[in-house]
Amino acid sequence: MDEYPLGCHRPRVSDRIIFDKLIQVLVLGAVYEKIADGTCSATTIRRRRDEWIAAGIFTELEQICLNSSDKMIGLELADLAVDGCIVKAPYGGKAADRSPVDHGKQGTKRSLLVEGNGIPLGWVIAGANCHTSPLLASTLDKLGRFGFNLPEQITVHLDAGYDSGKTRDLLDTLGCAWVISKKSTPLQTSTRWAVEHTNS
Repeated sequence: MDEYPLGCHRPRVSDRIIFDKLIQVLVLGAVYEKIADGTCSATTIRRRRDEWIAAGIFTELEQICLNSSDKMIGLELADLAVDGCIVKAPYGGKAADRSPVDHGKQGTKRSLLVEGNGIPLGWVIAGANCHTSPLLASTLDKLGRFGFNLPEQITVHLDAGYDSGKTRDLLDTLGCAWVISKKSTPLQTSTRWAVEHTNS
């Protein structure tokens, strides 16, 4: 607990309270100001969140959750899906730039990797104007967190935005099979729904 020399400083808000507030933000999709109350302010939530990010706590927690899910339910790593979506970034940030779909407001592009049932395995953030396909390699690099526990054959499911020789060459180099929707073709059925569902 932080001590103030004159003994009049408000005591540090419990980590448990902050963690519960952050879970509410994730589950409800609410802004910090809506979650804040008499127990802590939005500024306190953001400050503690940033402390924990810098300490690597969320990265470690994410890996614990994935490992636990794999043990209890099983991750479907033989079928992966990747897709990008543009999200708002009203407070800016290192990757934020003008969004091409939101009247030029600040936004970021999120390239998301999910397993066959839609559980997120990793993501990459870039400016909203960035095309999704150049982010594919760095997004698939997130599989490195599983070490040698990957299946021998992996199929990557992608939409028509990835329909290029460059994408196929990358997947060949990585030893992955692929299912890529064709450009200028009506919507094609694929297990790509998993990443679209997670993004939405």
